[in-house]
Amino acid sequence: MAATGNVDGEAQVVPTSSRKRGGWITFPFIIATMGGLSLACGGWTMNLMVYLIEEFNIKSIDAAQIFNIVNGCTALFPILGAIIADSFLGCFSVIWISSLFSLLGVVLITVTSTHDSLRPPHCETGSSLCKSPSPFQLSILYSGLALGCIGVGGTRYTLGTMGANQFDNSKNQGSFFNWYFFTMYVSTMVSVTALVYIEDSVSWVLGFGLSVLANLLGLLIFVMGNRFYRHVEANGSPFTGLARVIVAAIRKRSVFLSIKAEDYYQEQLGGVEKVVAACLPTKSLKFLNTAAVKTEGDTKLDGSLAKPWKLCTVKQVEDLKALIKIIPLWSTGIFVATPIAIQGSLVVLQALTMDRHIGPDFQIPAGSMVVFIFIFTAVSLTLIDRYLYPTWKKLTGRPPTPLQRIAVGHVLNVLSMAVSAMVESKRLNTAKSHPKDSILPISVIWLLPPLAIVGVGEAFHFPGQVSLYYQEFPASLKSTATAMVSLFIGIAYYLSTAIVDSTRRMTSWLPDDINHGRLDNVYWVIVVLGVLNFTYFLVCSYFYEYQNPNIEVEDRSKLNK
Repeated sequence: MAATGNVDGEAQVVPTSSRKRGGWITFPFIIATMGGLSLACGGWTMNLMVYLIEEFNIKSIDAAQIFNIVNGCTALFPILGAIIADSFLGCFSVIWISSLFSLLGVVLITVTSTHDSLRPPHCETGSSLCKSPSPFQLSILYSGLALGCIGVGGTRYTLGTMGANQFDNSKNQGSFFNWYFFTMYVSTMVSVTALVYIEDSVSWVLGFGLSVLANLLGLLIFVMGNRFYRHVEANGSPFTGLARVIVAAIRKRSVFLSIKAEDYYQEQLGGVEKVVAACLPTKSLKFLNTAAVKTEGDTKLDGSLAKPWKLCTVKQVEDLKALIKIIPLWSTGIFVATPIAIQGSLVVLQALTMDRHIGPDFQIPAGSMVVFIFIFTAVSLTLIDRYLYPTWKKLTGRPPTPLQRIAVGHVLNVLSMAVSAMVESKRLNTAKSHPKDSILPISVIWLLPPLAIVGVGEAFHFPGQVSLYYQEFPASLKSTATAMVSLFIGIAYYLSTAIVDSTRRMTSWLPDDINHGRLDNVYWVIVVLGVLNFTYFLVCSYFYEYQNPNIEVEDRSKLNK
């Protein structure tokens, strides 16, 4: 969140110009920008694997690996973009510069579809006679992908933060976020269906061209609204305060801890220590407590810091402890997202070998299979919020805790991979019965049950993760809490790439023609790993102590109760 920061790293909204700026007059500009950029992003990412296979003659598993790397970048880069906006440039500059990068990236990708010289000669998919793309052709393609990822990084979260900064109260901010995420999901679903269909059934040039148009309109609309925006200064990041704790603790590692609260540096206001109720740091992770011990020369006569990298407040120390304590729980989310990343890429390869016709004339694009996850997640979110949670509260007297919601997501995630393994076994049996058929006589509808289950699982564990982090993160890091989900999703995409690559090198389960492989075994291995990860989650949940003192007593109950 782009904001000014005090010495504790807490965000403060400070307009750089007239206070009359901001408010609902900025809403159409920011929402339209979000819609255009999301539509453009979905237009080049969702069908990327099919484009690489059919137009660049890249082998199917290699295409899946590239797809996962790109998705990993689009998940991780927004965190970097948010930090740059917080600490250096501010939201407005980061957004328009990133939108320009995104536009250039989509233009480059579109150019590869318009000029035959930028692609290898066309051949039948899977043929051994296909010519690989040249280094020059790959350099143009990868440059476009890199620019596109950078563009997503600077807009996905920063645009939402800038929108929230236009409002002065939490109610309006909440309304904005509802419309913001609604627009993002609707735009993504339109791109996954309409644009992917155009790319598959009409032409890649038209599909990518519409993505360019959407990106350009988004950029222009955003810039046009500049005179209405409330601009917020970029002045420091809360992560700086956490880094200071580590540095100060190392520098003071030989300092003895005191049992007197007055020997520790307390809360600050305007850069000067203001002691309202002096407190001792907690005993957990006490090696960090030395960072708050006052020694000679650490403060000036007026109580302000003389050496910021040698002394921190007790609050900063406790904030870092809170993050360290939640890391084990956060890490369990990585292997919740990893199977989804693997499934999301491999299901496209499965769909390419199956009968995708719905009726005599319509054929589901392979790249659109992921839309079914979105649909089941959206429907499940509504049903869970309106019916399941109220029923749970009536029966138990309290709503389900974030940890309980995450646990349900874990179970459904493992179940989805098991169903995927069984569906793949059926597909492989069909392939053995029809060895000469490139398109097998088995309907793509068989892939819907595992996608439905994983979609319902996402409706439980992703909101649960966001709720947990927002509830447990220090006040100075509330704007970073939701980005933690994106962080482990990004790591999961890279981990999925490593798992698929290791499987290819160590086994014969993932050949270029999956009809001759054992993709079902891959899913069963993921099931085993998912069960182990769920066990790890249960252990972490049992020993975790809530950091937020305002949580009601009943919410402290563990999953085994």
